[in-house]
Amino acid sequence: MDSERADILDLLAGHTDDSTIERLAFECLVTNMADERVVSLMNVLDWRGAFDCFAIGGVPASNPASASFAARKAVRDLGGTQVMVGTYGNFLLVLARQMNAVTPEVTCTAIMPAFKEDEPAYLSPVRSGVQGASHALRETLFSLQAAPALPSPTRPLRADELLPERALLGDDYAREELYQNVYKVLRGDNPDDPTYLTVSTFLQHGNSLENTAKELNVHPNTVRYRLKRAAETTGWDATDPRDAYVLTTALAIGRMRDR
Repeated sequence: MDSERADILDLLAGHTDDSTIERLAFECLVTNMADERVVSLMNVLDWRGAFDCFAIGGVPASNPASASFAARKAVRDLGGTQVMVGTYGNFLLVLARQMNAVTPEVTCTAIMPAFKEDEPAYLSPVRSGVQGASHALRETLFSLQAAPALPSPTRPLRADELLPERALLGDDYAREELYQNVYKVLRGDNPDDPTYLTVSTFLQHGNSLENTAKELNVHPNTVRYRLKRAAETTGWDATDPRDAYVLTTALAIGRMRDR
């Protein structure tokens, strides 16, 4: 018996039925464990190769067992063969392999009745492989935990809607997203590009065009143009209150990380 097989048997503690393996694999993925042992567990459950997957989560409409059964049935009715369902606190999380009619939008619509209508639900983007499965489940969990921070959350919530709140909760994926795709994009490669300084100054001066222009010694229209360009490159508009909060959080993360 090789060492990897021994490790898996140690994790399973002698229990080798599919439901036990699935529970263990789910626990590993949701706690950010996606090493070779977890790959082996997923292989046993027929999640093999470079599969594409996505996660959906919410508060079960009924008891977790009934909601889990409904979610599994919804995926299988769409032609899916790989679906993993688990609970974490009050939340039910569903991981589905993308295949046949099992696509994010279609599956989310089919599964929604399993979740409470008056509670937030979340739909992750498509991710790849075991590491992607862990990413999808973790961002779903963090998004559901962060949802109360929004006064009127959309349903389902999407990947970018709770980045600052997820970062505050300790979601490393959200922090990395804010650092790589917001902060570093604003910073750019050209030290003479004024975009970062303009956005930073605008946020520091209470989103005032006039005060920013005065601080930078430029015309307010110049500030407006630079902010528009920043919105085009990052996808976040500093003149929008919500987007400004995302940008402020990204700048804080970037400054701490680059110190």
